[in-house]
Amino acid sequence: MAPFKSNKVSAVGPKRFVVEATDSPSIGPVYRSVLAKDGLTPPVQGIDSCWDLFRLSVEKYPNNSMLGCREIVDGKAGKYVWLTYREVFDIVMKLGNSIRSCGVEEGGKCGIYGVNCPEWVMSMEACNAHRLTCVPLYDSLGADAVEFMICHAEVAIVFVEEKKIQEGENKQYDLPVKKRSDICTIMYTSGTTGDPKGVMISHHNIVSVVAGMNHVLESANEGYNEKDVYFSFLPLAHIFDRLIEECLIRHGGSIGFWRGDVKLLTQDLVELRPTIFCAVPRVLDVIYTGLKNKIASGSFLSKTFFDVAYRTKLKHMKRGMKHAEASPLLDKIVFSKVKQALGGNVRLIISGAAPLAKPVETFFRVAICAHVLQGYGLTETCGASFLALPDQMDMIGTVGSPVPVVDVRLESVPEMGYDALSSTPRGEICMKGETLFSGYYKREDITKEVVVDGWFHTGDIGEWQPDGIMRIIDRKKNIFKLAQGEYVAVEKLENIFGAIPDIDSIWVYGNSFESYLIAVVIPNKQALTDWAERNGVPGDFDSLCGNPKTKEYILGVITKFGKEKKLKGFELPKAVHLDPVPFDMARDHLTPTFKKRRPQLLKYYQNVIDEMYQKSPTAQSEPHNWCFPSPKR
Repeated sequence: MAPFKSNKVSAVGPKRFVVEATDSPSIGPVYRSVLAKDGLTPPVQGIDSCWDLFRLSVEKYPNNSMLGCREIVDGKAGKYVWLTYREVFDIVMKLGNSIRSCGVEEGGKCGIYGVNCPEWVMSMEACNAHRLTCVPLYDSLGADAVEFMICHAEVAIVFVEEKKIQEGENKQYDLPVKKRSDICTIMYTSGTTGDPKGVMISHHNIVSVVAGMNHVLESANEGYNEKDVYFSFLPLAHIFDRLIEECLIRHGGSIGFWRGDVKLLTQDLVELRPTIFCAVPRVLDVIYTGLKNKIASGSFLSKTFFDVAYRTKLKHMKRGMKHAEASPLLDKIVFSKVKQALGGNVRLIISGAAPLAKPVETFFRVAICAHVLQGYGLTETCGASFLALPDQMDMIGTVGSPVPVVDVRLESVPEMGYDALSSTPRGEICMKGETLFSGYYKREDITKEVVVDGWFHTGDIGEWQPDGIMRIIDRKKNIFKLAQGEYVAVEKLENIFGAIPDIDSIWVYGNSFESYLIAVVIPNKQALTDWAERNGVPGDFDSLCGNPKTKEYILGVITKFGKEKKLKGFELPKAVHLDPVPFDMARDHLTPTFKKRRPQLLKYYQNVIDEMYQKSPTAQSEPHNWCFPSPKR
């Protein structure tokens, strides 16, 4: 996609975009989905707030099942029991009166601290009804961070557990008029350094994304509908799950909740039999590994039959056939059994937060008989800024195209070798449009750092594919997500671990396809030889660096030191390589100012990295490690 010479808007790719040229030497053209037609798609007429999404569905689908959880009898989980849209509405109205009777006025902040459950959603809707700002709280950042969020956002009241309403039962409060620009929620991002940042998201942001996402799916005849059932287990304190639930509510769908226990998650999933399943790649990786192992443990005949069926259907899909038409007979006699891992009814699998490996995405498309859609967005862009399309095999390994409520452009990053105006445009992804946040709460200074001339700078490096699809290839700053969606700031970790006396230098590495970090360490020669003498470990410095006992010792020192510094578990490397030769400029490891050249280090240590990930005990024994924060009611 070469840049255009004129300022006319033109169509490119297989009718997926319109593109407007730019005269800037470092900024690529503006891309917009053709679904937006003459402008960014506006929200649906008559829907100005998240309250309207819910209210209108109550009117249209009063008897539809809305919120459900499993009934527990004598300590055993039974069937899902449901509240209808009308029943939820009645509870929400009483709950709203209770909040107001506590003295919380319009514009007040209401915290919600707990695992996904019907009460969470009802508390959220009560906030929407009375023009209150919902502040989700989550404990994965530790107690200090929760205290910071409550104080920083000036939260007036917090829901922490299910309680019987008493307050406000005999009082009635008029519902205030809502505006699109009202701040619906302040979502605190986990951040990487310093205190969490409160992202202010308006009702207009959420309503716009809901409209934009469904517009994309409807264009492929896969829009949300009142018969859809969604399995809620990703934290509602994050934008991903919140957004999908708003989509279901808008269309009268049903939301079933997990029991909050990772070990019981698959049981809840099979019992609910959802039609829509959203997950981070780490969850899909675990399911994929389990299914592959189960297939591999079968008889020779069954394995051979599965392999032939898989290759046959995949071949047909690559030739352009839709998955439902590629091999209906094989779907019935082979893949119907595999589908049961997700309950048997899933039609849409949406993956976000980190890249999904191509083999995993392909397997789910073929063997689960569902559309697998990767998406991309940030809390600051209200989640879904890009979304892949159903039955598009060329979108495997990509995040698809922009949703029709955002404009996108790339900005060159010359220091990293990325050119937004090259024949294959690469650069920092910048966005503007209906979904852009209102700023960081009480932090106008850092808001101005990331929003320049109305364009939000994501910090992610993207590459436009020839057919108009986005692929995420890098991170502008040395911050990235692990496979389970946790952000990691490697420079911060290197500064912390660099204070360990046994270490001269350390390079911490990870990527979004792996769930944990590894590190290359330059040990302190004197400290290491002293340790070896005390512990009877023979050999010179070079041989000590290759000794498994030495690696175990250094890894233990790093782990202990990290815990003392209150680092989170995912911030601790799970494997190390010891190099007796320091990083240097001669091998292009360092800049003249002694900053690490990370791409060059990656290239130099690639074989070592591959070996560490293959041999790490973590890589071989985590079948049930779903890597989610521990939720609390």
